[in-house]
Amino acid sequence: MGERGGALRGQLDQLLREVAKFGAVGGVGVLVNLAVFNLVRATTEIPVVRASIIATAVAIGCNYLGFRYFTYRDREKTGRTREMSLFLLFSVIGLVIENGILYTATYGFDWDSPLQSNFFKFFGIGVATLFRFWSYRTWVFPGQPEAVPVSPVVASGTGGGGGRDSGEPGGVRPVEEPVGVVLPGHQGVRSASAARPSADRLTPRR
Repeated sequence: MGERGGALRGQLDQLLREVAKFGAVGGVGVLVNLAVFNLVRATTEIPVVRASIIATAVAIGCNYLGFRYFTYRDREKTGRTREMSLFLLFSVIGLVIENGILYTATYGFDWDSPLQSNFFKFFGIGVATLFRFWSYRTWVFPGQPEAVPVSPVVASGTGGGGGRDSGEPGGVRPVEEPVGVVLPGHQGVRSASAARPSADRLTPRR
């Protein structure tokens, strides 16, 4: 129970750190988004929703750099082309969510004053951010797979299976018997130790 509780706390701490980093990058993106949105509205005659789409596109570029090199810099790099393709796909979906809310408020309810436009622009960013957080961490920047622990018994080769250099169960090498030597004039095989003449046999009798 203690190990399980510690693992859950570790996962929760990791999620909180990820949310904090995502929020830091997302906060910068929100500032960029709103700044470009109001700048385009103030200096051009571009309609509200189109100005919002331009601002969202600029913020998407800033967010990618922040997510790749700060929030998810330790995540698996599955290929830059695939990563950017998925990022753009989910970013476009978030763009539709964000600006769809602004479009509904502007052309559905005629809420198009600067204050109302900024409110629904910010509200749309908030809703789209929830989707982006889920999709980015799940598909664009997936987490590292957990390593499978290896049993020390299996790793050392002393478990139920045989060793690499042994044909016996448990990896135990059998003790080899000494090589036998056939002595002249004798039947059978004697061991190497028995083949050596002892000192008393070499001593001449008197």
